[in-house]
Amino acid sequence: MHGFSQAQFLRAAGRPADLPPPGPPEIAFAGRSNVGKSSAINALAGRRSLARTSKTPGRTQTINFYRLGDAGRLADLPGYGYARVPLAMRAQWAELIGAYLRQRPSLAAVVLIMDARHPLTPLDLQLLGWLERRRVLALLSKADKLSRAEQAAVLKNVRAALPQDTEVRLFSSVTLQGVEECRELLEQWLGQPAENKKPPVKGM
Repeated sequence: MHGFSQAQFLRAAGRPADLPPPGPPEIAFAGRSNVGKSSAINALAGRRSLARTSKTPGRTQTINFYRLGDAGRLADLPGYGYARVPLAMRAQWAELIGAYLRQRPSLAAVVLIMDARHPLTPLDLQLLGWLERRRVLALLSKADKLSRAEQAAVLKNVRAALPQDTEVRLFSSVTLQGVEECRELLEQWLGQPAENKKPPVKGM
């Protein structure tokens, strides 16, 4: 039994003051709105509805925490880049995400989920710039929508564009491509948290 199978909802935080006290190492899931963060969490946990999924961008408005037994936690961050979200709400999300990424001592790694058909958007690159001293796993989601040749090409291009120590994987919550491989890597990171030394994060 893998640690992700023990995942249970812990808390939703809509403000920095609502964040749970730091505890075991945490892995945060970030990405554009509707890119598949919740689907990726469900696939890694082997569950259908642990994290709520929606076809409506901007649905997740809080950081949703999940407990992995005593092994660690997952943090599902609000998606970014959806223009129809009111400016006031976007500002609130930016404050929440910025405070979490800047101040969270238990943050062990960040999983950046990008659509394999449209990776490395300006907002993705901005977030990666903030995370340059953290462990990062870049997941190229919805890989099932690409041919094998297209998958190989996008994997090569993204790896060439990112720092050498950034892990990059093809991923599909539909076919489960890359799920076991990514789960094993994240469980390894939870068992061996890295020391993160990162300058302050500016607003998103």
